[in-house]
Amino acid sequence: MKKVLITGAASGLGRALALRFAKTGADICIADINMGGAAETLNMVEQAGGKGWIYELNVTVPEQWALLEQEVKKRWGGIDVVINNAGVATGDRIEAGEWAWWDWVIDINLKGVALGCRTFTPMMKEQGSGYFINVASLAGLMKAPSMASYNATKAAVVAISETMHFELKPYGIGTTALCPGFFRTNLNHGMKTSDPDMLKFVDKVFAASALDAEDIADAAYQAMVKKQMICNPHPVGRRAYFIKQYLPFLYRREMDKMALGLKKREDQRKAFKEGKDA
Repeated sequence: MKKVLITGAASGLGRALALRFAKTGADICIADINMGGAAETLNMVEQAGGKGWIYELNVTVPEQWALLEQEVKKRWGGIDVVINNAGVATGDRIEAGEWAWWDWVIDINLKGVALGCRTFTPMMKEQGSGYFINVASLAGLMKAPSMASYNATKAAVVAISETMHFELKPYGIGTTALCPGFFRTNLNHGMKTSDPDMLKFVDKVFAASALDAEDIADAAYQAMVKKQMICNPHPVGRRAYFIKQYLPFLYRREMDKMALGLKKREDQRKAFKEGKDA
């Protein structure tokens, strides 16, 4: 697993994944739209014992993926691992926020992953080997209220990955859906939401997480080695998913409590606004 392509590798989990593979001496393509951050990642990769190159990529543009494929063929002649990590966050009630945010999150989180898989599957089939790690989220397994657009994209990434896991196995190609819960990263910095309380909540749970990006990156690497279809690295996330699968009445109870709490907060905000207007 020496030739590794990682999208969204200029910061956060993408950078941590690059550094994890650098420890094995991998040659890493750091693909991102942020060239400054990508250059910083490359410097860190080289210090960690790896090597690599940077490539400016907008994951939503098919033509850019096609050019990247040509560059990979030219430089490497093949590829071992493609990590579709680039992603963004949204958090809103179903009727709230801008409709354009749906296009934004679907284009990056869902179509960007699908494009990465479509682009490099033929190359992997031809060489008879390869591995995809598609970064989803615990939100793809556990659909909490007030995050419909984000949940939808991450559930779709899980679905794509499960499909690929079986579809590509006969060709010697593996696929893992990485489904982390909240962890300390920068995903929340560009989050789109019309609810200021959502940002406060996300900041709070990010800060309280017991895991960081390095922990998630190591879990992803180990899942690849073990050829796991789903990697759910958080212990609390595994417990929650177990409850959903085997004790669904408890899961439904917790989701109902969460939804009622959201409604109460909305009612309080509405009453405050009406009192202020009066």
